[in-house]
Amino acid sequence: MKMVNGKQEKTRLQVRLTLFADYVCPFCFIGDLRLQQLRKDYDVLVNFRFIEIHPETPAQGATVDSLDYSDEQWQGMMDGLLEMAAEEHVSLKPPRLLVNSHHALLLAEAAKSAGRETFYKLNQALYFGYFIEGRNIGDRDVLREIATDCGISEELAEKAWSDPEYEKILQTNMAMAVKAGVTGTPTFFIGQQRFTGAVAANRLKEAAVAYLQSHEEN
Repeated sequence: MKMVNGKQEKTRLQVRLTLFADYVCPFCFIGDLRLQQLRKDYDVLVNFRFIEIHPETPAQGATVDSLDYSDEQWQGMMDGLLEMAAEEHVSLKPPRLLVNSHHALLLAEAAKSAGRETFYKLNQALYFGYFIEGRNIGDRDVLREIATDCGISEELAEKAWSDPEYEKILQTNMAMAVKAGVTGTPTFFIGQQRFTGAVAANRLKEAAVAYLQSHEEN
């Protein structure tokens, strides 16, 4: 138990995990929503490793037709995606414009230095901005507006795009993904378990329980 505002509050158990994700991946958005559910029960410390899954996308964006899916494949993916979104009580709008996520990923990496609460605000705002509001998160002006709304200074936002250190972080993330055999996003590593895709919330919770049990034994 710990004291919060003069009252005793149950200390939540701490779970650590690593997540490889990209803001243009709709299944990462669903995975993030399910991860938020896990955070209600545990103190989840996430090692966010952002990787750019479509670096070939031009700065101005491209239509989803460039992804080279057949109409049948695309419709099947979207039907499954919308069903999962409905389960999470969000009205997802599959974007017709695939944006370049590079600057959004740099901004997210820089936002980590602004503190956990601020980072999570931005993390959610980027997903909601793209998949709910239909905003172009590949546009720096749009990103500046989102950053400001999340309490991120203009100075930090500009630093995200000018400081080569953040570019190096993205390169490291990709190298780690390759080394770990990551083949899709999102990919979660929780203890000895690995999950790829928008994992069901109950499976994440089961993995968290297994993680805690293994740490008790050690």
